[in-house]
Amino acid sequence: MINPVENVKKTIQEALEKALVILREEGKISFNTIPSYVVEVPREKVHGDFATNLAMVMAREARMAPRQIASLVQGIIVEKNLLALPCEKIEVAGPGFINFYLKPQWLYDVLVTVLEEEENYGRSNLGQGQKVQVEFVSANPTGLLHMGNARGAALGDTLASILEWTGHEVTREFYINDAGSQIENFGLSLEARYLQALGHDVPFPEEGYHGQDIIDTVHRLIQEVGDSYLQLSPAKRREKLVEYALKEKLQAIRDSLSRFGVEYDVWFSERTLHETGKVAEVVKLLGEKGYTYEKDGAVWFRATAFGDEKDEVLVRANGIPTYFAADIAYHKNKFDRGFERVINIWGADHHGHVRRMKGAMAALGYNPEALDIIIMQLVRLFQGGEILRMSKRTGQYVTLDELMDEVGRDAARYFFIMRSADSHLDFDLDLAKKQSNENPVYYIQYAHARICSIFRQLAERGGKQEVLKGEALRNLLAEGVLQEEAELDLLRHLAFFPEELVLAARELAPHRIARYTLELAGLFHSFYNAHRVIGVEEKLQAVRLALVRGVQVVLQNALAVMGISAPERM
Repeated sequence: MINPVENVKKTIQEALEKALVILREEGKISFNTIPSYVVEVPREKVHGDFATNLAMVMAREARMAPRQIASLVQGIIVEKNLLALPCEKIEVAGPGFINFYLKPQWLYDVLVTVLEEEENYGRSNLGQGQKVQVEFVSANPTGLLHMGNARGAALGDTLASILEWTGHEVTREFYINDAGSQIENFGLSLEARYLQALGHDVPFPEEGYHGQDIIDTVHRLIQEVGDSYLQLSPAKRREKLVEYALKEKLQAIRDSLSRFGVEYDVWFSERTLHETGKVAEVVKLLGEKGYTYEKDGAVWFRATAFGDEKDEVLVRANGIPTYFAADIAYHKNKFDRGFERVINIWGADHHGHVRRMKGAMAALGYNPEALDIIIMQLVRLFQGGEILRMSKRTGQYVTLDELMDEVGRDAARYFFIMRSADSHLDFDLDLAKKQSNENPVYYIQYAHARICSIFRQLAERGGKQEVLKGEALRNLLAEGVLQEEAELDLLRHLAFFPEELVLAARELAPHRIARYTLELAGLFHSFYNAHRVIGVEEKLQAVRLALVRGVQVVLQNALAVMGISAPERM
C-alpha cells in the first residue's frame, strides 16, 4: 500500500532537514529546533511539482531573512546532492518558497505501483485499525425517505468507505427513533386513518402525519385484521397499529437504502434505551457529577458550563425524558461499545444540538473531540429550471425511490456527494438524466467505458492483451517512451489518488473523491482525443496500454469508494 506523493514529500523533507543540519555545522545558520512546516503541491505548475514554506517558518528561529535561508538550503541540497529524487531544478521563489521541479521519472514508478496493487491501490494504514462508528440517515420511521435522507445516505456511506480504505475499522449504524412524541403522533395518525377507513367519522390529529403512505399502510393492515382492532382499548389499539406500521416502514427504509447501495452493520432502537433504563441512568449519572439541577419541576442539564448559550431540559415536569436525554444515553452507549471515534451526519436543523451534545460527552468523562458531527445543508431539487417541491405520485416530498426511478442510483449518489456537506446542494434532475459530457457521472463512467473499448478493439485485432507490469514495464518506461504532456498529467493524477483518500479521511470530505474522479476522467478524455493507443509504434503501444489500464484501475477504485458502478459499455 504505497502513497507515491507521501513518499516524495518525505524524501524532500529528509533533504531539507539534512541541509539545515549541515548549514548549522558549517556555522551558516543557527537554530535549536525546526518549526513545523509543509511540503505541498503548488496550485500552478509554473511553481514546480512540490514546494515548501520551510524558510519562512524558520526565519524567526534562525533570525534571518526567509529568502536568505531558502538560498542557503537550496544551495546545499544541490551542492551535496541531498535529494534522492530525479530533479531538474530547485528554485527560490517569492518571499522564500523553495520549489522543486522533478523529472518525469518519479512518475514512472507510480504506474508500476498502480498495476502491481490494482484494487488495493489507494489503500493505506492511516487509521491504524481505529474503531469508528458512522451514524447517518437515522430518519424517523414514520414515513418515506426524502432528499435530505438521500444526501445523508450517500455522504455517510461514502465517508465510511473512505475510512475503510484508509485503515479504519468502520461500523455503519442507523438509529431508529421509535420512541417519544413522534411515535405518539404516529399512533394517533394511524388510529384516525384506521377508524376513518372503517367508516367512523373522527377528526385527524393536528400534529398527525398526513402522508398517503399512512393511508396505504392502514389499508394493508385492514386486509389482514379487518375491524378486530375496534374491540381494543384506544391505547392497546395504537400500540398494535404502531407495531405493524413501524415494522413495515422500517422494512421500506431498509429496502430503499439497500437499493441505493447502503447496507448497515447495526440498526439501533431508541426504545431499548428507555426499556433498559439507560436514559434514566444517564440523567442520574449527570446529576451525581453535578451537571443537572431542578427548575419548574423539570430536570435541566448545565449546557452553559460547556459553552452553550442556554441550559437544556433532560426530564420534563411530567416526568417524561426529552429526546436530548435519550440522545445522550445513545452517545454514551456508543463510546461504551468501544468506539474510539464517533461520527454523526445530521441535518441543518440540528446545528444548535452540536455543542450541547459535545458538552454532555465531556460531562460524562468522554473526550468531546472523539465526537465529530457533520452538519449537512439542504437539497433543492430542480426540473425544467424550476424548484420541484412536490412528488407527482404522492403529492408530497419527492422520495429516494422516486429519485432513483428517475435518474438511477449512480447519478443520485454522485450528485449528492459532489458538493461539500456544509454547502447547499441544487440537484438538477434534467442534468442527472443527460447522457452527455455535461453530466459529471456520465462523463466519468464514459471514460471507463472508453478504456474497456480500447481493450475490446485490441482483442478484435488479435493483439496481445496482457498489460506490461513490474520490471518489464519499469525498463520500458526508463527509455522515456512516455513524454507527452497529456501522458504525464495522467501519471501525476494517478499518483495523487492515495493522497486524496487520506485528505478526504482527515477532512471527512467525500466530495474530494468526486472531484478527483471527475478531474481524472477529464484528463483521460483529453489524452484519448489527442493520442492513439492502438496502432502506434510497438513500445509506445505497450506503455500506453499500461497507462490506460492504470487509469482504468484508479477509476474503478474511486467509483467503488463512492458506491458507483464502472460500466464497460455506455
